[in-house]
Amino acid sequence: MDLLSQLPKLLPGAIAWAEARAKKAAEVGSPLTPDEQSIARVVGVTKPELVRIEIVADRLPMPDDPVLQAAATQAGLLGPGMVGLTLGHSIFVCRGHKTRRLISHELRHVYQYEQHGSIAAFLPVYLAQVLQVGYQNAAFEQDARAHELRDT
Repeated sequence: MDLLSQLPKLLPGAIAWAEARAKKAAEVGSPLTPDEQSIARVVGVTKPELVRIEIVADRLPMPDDPVLQAAATQAGLLGPGMVGLTLGHSIFVCRGHKTRRLISHELRHVYQYEQHGSIAAFLPVYLAQVLQVGYQNAAFEQDARAHELRDT
């Protein structure tokens, strides 16, 4: 599937899924610890009190829609080996992978969402980056990696 050409058709479903999943995590996730709040401030998050972390079992949440599932996997966003995901102020971490490095990376994505104002404003930009230059080379991913803090 040529995801870049299909992006305009996929975006409404992707945004709706991301907003609903973020809302659920906001209800069931844990607030940041004091150390995590400090990390959030260091990486630029303006509202760390809104951030929630949901620890998930063995894999990150995946859309129910098979077309969105296939697109997310093909783009390298929600496939095997992925252990962190940020949707707005909601961070998802696979059990056993919650490290300072991963949390700082995901909190930088929270900052990016805050700068764009919403999931609906951020996702089109982020997904276009990933589809145009690849996950590793996407500007938002490079920025998040540049703000990772070492594990202590």
